[in-house]
Amino acid sequence: MASVNIRVNDNDKKAVEQILADIGLTLSSATNAFYKQIIMHRGIPFELKVDPFFSQENLKRLEKNAEQMKTTGGQIHEVLND
Repeated sequence: MASVNIRVNDNDKKAVEQILADIGLTLSSATNAFYKQIIMHRGIPFELKVDPFFSQENLKRLEKNAEQMKTTGGQIHEVLND
């Protein structure tokens, strides 16, 4: 049996351990299950993707719009509540 050491955020670790405890798993058993899923899928067993809001294209557009607001003053609208 091999050992794996990883560094994670303290708060994330505590949150994950609590969730796993609620479903009857330890961090070690969940990690082993994750490894098995990687082997079965021959890759990460879920889709990894970036939120399109943070795409380079959208960030450039947001920066352009922010600059335009600075130069033209823009127009403020009331927030509508449904």
